[in-house]
Amino acid sequence: MRKIFYGIIIGVLIVFVLRYCEHQKDNREQLEAGTALIQKELKNVGKLVVTEGSYAQVFTYEDSKNLYAGLINVSKKALVIVNAEATISYDLSLIETRIDEQARTVFITKIPQPELKINPNIEYYDIQQDYLHQFSAADYNLIKDRIEASLRKKIKASQLVSNAENRLISELQKLYIVTNSMGWTLKYNEQPIRNEEDFSNFRQLPD
Repeated sequence: MRKIFYGIIIGVLIVFVLRYCEHQKDNREQLEAGTALIQKELKNVGKLVVTEGSYAQVFTYEDSKNLYAGLINVSKKALVIVNAEATISYDLSLIETRIDEQARTVFITKIPQPELKINPNIEYYDIQQDYLHQFSAADYNLIKDRIEASLRKKIKASQLVSNAENRLISELQKLYIVTNSMGWTLKYNEQPIRNEEDFSNFRQLPD
């Protein structure tokens, strides 16, 4: 009788152990499948987000100086018309993440800084220059640098920056949707993302 009792207990323990192992295996397979899906989504989000804008501006360049101890005054000037294309981009293939499978948490540890590129088309009109004070390559480079500095300041104060940030947030929200639907947690700089409003922490300005 005792042997039968022990046999039943051993049988129950064996069944319990087998079911426990199967349950652990299923959980592990689900975890691996979830991790693979999230990693795939991270790769899909890793694309270039670009916002473009067009700008037109008119500049007047003038430079004069005295020669021969002030006996002669020479000058040069020009009307400069600029049509520029500006882009703000985020190369999200450079985004850095860390996955904690046990805690079911995805950490976004670094987001690449936005890149502002300006491609000006510069045209010169009404060029006036004295024989002893003519335009040189250095003058044209100086004009270009001044134009780009002025446009950069103007663009940073425009809607182009906020539009680019919105595009960035839109891409990153895809990660939140995936992780949240699978019961995972998304964090940025150790701060959990609980709703779409938390994505305001991602906002950055071009250098």
